[in-house]
Amino acid sequence: MLYYAAHMDEDGAPPESARTNPDLNYYVENWMERAGDLGYIAQGPFGSALGAAWIRVMPAASPLYKYIATGTPELAVATMPEHVGRGLGSMLLECLLGNALITVPAVALSVRANNPARRLYERFGFEVVAELTNRVGTRSYVMATRPGGADG
Repeated sequence: MLYYAAHMDEDGAPPESARTNPDLNYYVENWMERAGDLGYIAQGPFGSALGAAWIRVMPAASPLYKYIATGTPELAVATMPEHVGRGLGSMLLECLLGNALITVPAVALSVRANNPARRLYERFGFEVVAELTNRVGTRSYVMATRPGGADG
């Protein structure tokens, strides 16, 4: 799911590259061994992964912490390509944010400027707080939930 969350498929990278990319390793390394790790996986009828959404506090040097409070967990969301646009992302976000925003004051994310998921994030209460150049040299938005939770 990290491969799709990072849109590496759009970059032409092979799926295994998500496991070895040092810029992405922190999103999944030692999952559930750090305080605040929270995530959900949507599974098909035979246990195949259809999508996932998770949050994790990033290292203090994370580029997002130039724009949001250090320690704010970052959101990652992915759905398998054949399930994009079918409401799976909304379902995952509703479940995740409904539980996360009970214990954390805000959640942040980075989304490419051309990604239609931005509208989904806005429906869940995320607002653009900054623009930056992402790891592939294009524009991305840093978004964060408003204090008090999402509109869901």
